Amino acid sequence: MSQYVKDLMADVKAKNPAQPEFHQAVEEVAESLSLVFERHPEYRTAKILERIIEPERIIVFRVPWVDDQGEVQINRGYRIEMNSAIGPYKGGLRFHPSVTLGILKFLAFEQVFKNSLTTLPMGGGKGGSDFDPKGKSDLKIMRFCQAFMSELFRHIGPDTDVPAGDIGVGGREIGYLFGQYKKLRNEFTGVLTGKGLNWGGSLIRPEATGYGCVYFAAEMLGTRGQTLEGKKCLVSGSGNVAQYTVEKILDLGGKPVTLSDSNGYIYDEAGITKEKLAFVMDLKNVRRGRIEEYVGKFKTAVYTPTDPKLDYNPLWNHKADCAFPSATQNEITGNDATNLLRNGVFVVAEGANMPTTIDGVKRFLDARILYGPGKAANAGGVATSGLEMAQNSMRLPWSREEVDNRLRMIMQSIHKTCVDVAARFGTPGNYVNGANIGGFLKVADAMMDQGVV
Repeated sequence: MSQYVKDLMADVKAKNPAQPEFHQAVEEVAESLSLVFERHPEYRTAKILERIIEPERIIVFRVPWVDDQGEVQINRGYRIEMNSAIGPYKGGLRFHPSVTLGILKFLAFEQVFKNSLTTLPMGGGKGGSDFDPKGKSDLKIMRFCQAFMSELFRHIGPDTDVPAGDIGVGGREIGYLFGQYKKLRNEFTGVLTGKGLNWGGSLIRPEATGYGCVYFAAEMLGTRGQTLEGKKCLVSGSGNVAQYTVEKILDLGGKPVTLSDSNGYIYDEAGITKEKLAFVMDLKNVRRGRIEEYVGKFKTAVYTPTDPKLDYNPLWNHKADCAFPSATQNEITGNDATNLLRNGVFVVAEGANMPTTIDGVKRFLDARILYGPGKAANAGGVATSGLEMAQNSMRLPWSREEVDNRLRMIMQSIHKTCVDVAARFGTPGNYVNGANIGGFLKVADAMMDQGVV
C-alpha cells in the first residue's frame, strides 16, 4: 500500500468511525487508483478521490407510521446523494434491519463507479431504512412506504435523484412509494425505476442484475476461448439476483447446483433445472418460504443449515467451475476463497455488492482466475434502470428483445472497458483495477471540467 493510500485511509477512518464496509470499499478503489495518480498527478492535486469519498449530501430522517394494531412505530430513513458529476443520483433503496449509515455510504460509493461503467449518464446514490418488510402485511408495508416517501419526495426527482429497488424493496414497495410521490407532487414522472410494466416499468428490469452478471461471466470466459456450456456453477442467495442468475446460466448451458437463504443452503448434485427454479420462484416470491423446503420437493438435494461457529461457508466448498455470490456483502472470506480455488473454481462473477472480503479478493487476484468485481459484473441492474429512465423520458416502451440486447451490449462494453483499462495501466487481466480505474476516469474528468463544486 502506497503512503498516499495509507494517509488517505487514516483520514477516512478518522472521519467515518465504525463504518468498516465503507472503509473496505474506499481502500479497494484507492489501491487501484495509485496506478492512475502516478501518471496523472492532476487528479491528486485537485483531490478528486477525496471529493468522491465525501458525499455531496446525506439526508437522514425519521419515519413514523402506524401498524395494524394502531401502534406508532418509528424507523430511520436515509438517502446518500454521493456524486452527480455525470448525471442525476441513481441507486437503490434498501429496507432491512442491517441498514446503517456506513452500509449505505459503501453502497453509494460503489454505485458511483458502477454507474459510470454502464456508459449511461447516471451519478451515484443509495438509500433505505432499518425497516424490515419480512413477514409484514401489505397494509403495514404500504403505510411505511407512504410515510417514508412523505419525507423523501422533497429530495428526489427525474432530473435530480432517481431511486430504485434493492434488498427488501421489490415491485410491491416501489408501487407504494411511487403512488405516494405522485400524490404529493401531482405529477407522473420517471422518478423511480423498477415500476410495474403497465405504468412505466421496463421489461427485463427484474431479471437484469442476474442476467447481466452471467453475461459478464460469459465475456470473461470468452477471453480464454471457453463458454458456460457444461460448467458447474455455485450460486448463493435465492432472491431476485440469484433466481435470474440461475435462469441465465441454464439458458447458456451451465449447471447451477446451489441456492441459499439466511438459514442455510441447498446443494443439488443433479442440477437446478427450469422446473426446480420455478418452484424456488414460487417459494420465495409468492409464498415467501425458506429454501429448506426445496429438499422436501426434490430428493436430489441436500440441505445444510447455517452454522455460525464455522470460519467458512460450506456452500463455497464444493467442486465447481464458476461461483456467483448473489446474497450480500462479505459473504466470501479468505477461507472461502481458498476453498473455491482448491475445488477448481476459476470464474467468480459477483451478483451482490462487495460480496468478497479484501483478503478473498487478494487470493483471487494472486491465483489469476477470472474474477469480476460487483461494480462491473452486477451493473446490469442499474444499466436497465437507466434504460427504463430513457423509456420514461420518451413515453415509449421497448420490447423484451430490445432491452435484453441493449443489456448484453452494455455488459460487453463494461467488460471491454475493464480489459482495456487494466492492460493500459500495466495489470492485464485484473478486472478489479480495470473496473475501478475505468469507472473513476469518466467521473474524474467530469469533475475536473466542472470546477471545485
